[in-house]
Amino acid sequence: MGEPAHLTQPHPAGESAGHIPVLRREVLEGLNVRAGGWYLDATVGGGGHAAAILEATVPDGRLLGLDRDPEAAARAAARLRPFGERAQIVHASYDRLNEVLRDAGIPSLDGVLFDLGFSSWQVDDPERGFAFRADGPLDMRFDPQSGGPTAGDLVNGLTEAELTDLLRRYGEEPHSRRIAHAIVAARPIRSTGHLADVIMATVGRSRKDRLHPATRTFQALRIAVNRELETLAQALPQAVAALHPGGRLAVITFHSLEDRLVKQFLKQEERGCICPPEAPVCTCGRMPTLKILTRKPVVPDAEEIAANPRSRSAKLRVAVKQSAVSD
Repeated sequence: MGEPAHLTQPHPAGESAGHIPVLRREVLEGLNVRAGGWYLDATVGGGGHAAAILEATVPDGRLLGLDRDPEAAARAAARLRPFGERAQIVHASYDRLNEVLRDAGIPSLDGVLFDLGFSSWQVDDPERGFAFRADGPLDMRFDPQSGGPTAGDLVNGLTEAELTDLLRRYGEEPHSRRIAHAIVAARPIRSTGHLADVIMATVGRSRKDRLHPATRTFQALRIAVNRELETLAQALPQAVAALHPGGRLAVITFHSLEDRLVKQFLKQEERGCICPPEAPVCTCGRMPTLKILTRKPVVPDAEEIAANPRSRSAKLRVAVKQSAVSD
């Protein structure tokens, strides 16, 4: 369990951690990238993985990049401009994957990548409200244009019981009840720094836990604000449907909630049948759609972690699309 290391550690000298594509080589191998292929980066971010895919698919590989953060989409478009028409960037959430592919006239894909981490520049901008190193508004929306509730709306509007459940469910916070009680008592919570101070005063810093005591609360609020788990659950089946047989799905996660969701999804799609375990024979007729290629998740080696501490908690899972008729 844990967020990307850039929440609590400095970036490698001379380079922003958000511009270092995590597990770069492993992603390219997992997606089996090749010239002439069509690839989707569903979380294009700063464009690091997208650039690597385009470089590896010279001269005619193509890539569609999505990001729900308009600033991220703009950054990726600027970074990938040298690839010309081979790269298309769209400001859209990945749960709209089918719609975006339809609008772009792309019938099927050779590979889909989800890199579910977030970039250092998002964390480093206090106005975005993702972190507490510098004081800022409690926003945390990946898409500030969405009009959805902010972290401040949740912190100051939910009941103590609702806050407790949110912190336990999305932050796996062992002190959820104490923290929720302290938040309600301290309302209105005015900023990221104010919230972090309330949590620090409530639970203190454990010698056994390297994380700042507010880290899990900030994770929980961010996941809830952006409906991250629900959005991912809606996007994964769309990604599988968009792949042609033999196409690859690669997903990088950074905390246990995402990884558990992805692992369970891949196992179900490989199994196919959704009949109750006690059923003597299959009556649902549902065929497997995927074959898992990574029985254990691929993780960064010591060299990558040393060069990019953000990669420390990354896990990569890869699967290949099965034919319509099971072998």
